Amino acid sequence: MNDKLEKWRSGLARTRNTTFGRIASVLGFSDLEDETWEDLEATLIQADLGVETVGKLLAGLKETARLEGWTKTDQLRAGLVACLSDLILPPPALGTNPDGPTVILVVGVNGSGKTTSIAKLGRRYKEGGFTVAFAAADTYRAAAVEQLQTWGDRLGIRVVSGQMGGDPGAVAYDAIQSSKARGEEVILVDTAGRLHTRYNLMEELKKVHRVCGKALEGAPHAVWLVMDATTGQNALQQAKAFKEAVSVTGVILTKLDSSARGGMAFAIQEELGLPILFAGLGEGPDDLEPFDQQAFIDSILAGFNN
Repeated sequence: MNDKLEKWRSGLARTRNTTFGRIASVLGFSDLEDETWEDLEATLIQADLGVETVGKLLAGLKETARLEGWTKTDQLRAGLVACLSDLILPPPALGTNPDGPTVILVVGVNGSGKTTSIAKLGRRYKEGGFTVAFAAADTYRAAAVEQLQTWGDRLGIRVVSGQMGGDPGAVAYDAIQSSKARGEEVILVDTAGRLHTRYNLMEELKKVHRVCGKALEGAPHAVWLVMDATTGQNALQQAKAFKEAVSVTGVILTKLDSSARGGMAFAIQEELGLPILFAGLGEGPDDLEPFDQQAFIDSILAGFNN
């Protein structure tokens, strides 16, 4: 097994051994009965696929079972693997703005791993040969600015910040303007952690989004939502609010290695229609991995067909 696949298998071990292990137990080698469908539905929901996703998935499987005359659970098992594989889409290629810096707005609730993810992204872009800047637009938490500055010092990445409690939009604007002048290629904008239920905070996030466009036409070029895999389905409601507020274009799914709720990846793509761009598979600086559709499927369903 190559190192990359081993990293994914290790990171998804909890999800594979608990939630998806239960699914494998439900689908043993026996006759396919009504009770099998009921047990599978309950187990898939417990695996954090979400009620909506599970409903669609089972409706399709039942129709296929009817048309093909399935009578054994191993037939259902094979059909489930195929359907789950189809739910996970490969991430799109990440382009850059040829007419100036690429502005990436990074959003999410406090505790999701947002600032750390920005640092890991900055490191990845810098190692890829890009010049990078950080905008510390979380002006409400001194710890957030200090954390980003510490990462910037460690990585040799310039950090633009403002006064504590100041206008986060002004920080984003200044960062974009100065990056244009310096010829920097990528700006990662950290934003204050927002509770999706707090109207005023979400309105301010919309303002930061608008200000980016005033500083540079077409900005932000991407809006990435950081989601904590340990929160499971609760994170989906947050994501829907962020998507509506600032047109999220992709997801960074953190703490997959700390969670048995990797099944939420299926719901993210099915219910939100958003690609997963990166996945957090550990604590180290190299553990934010570009999302690999096949490695995810192979890891989460390893041994599923045995």
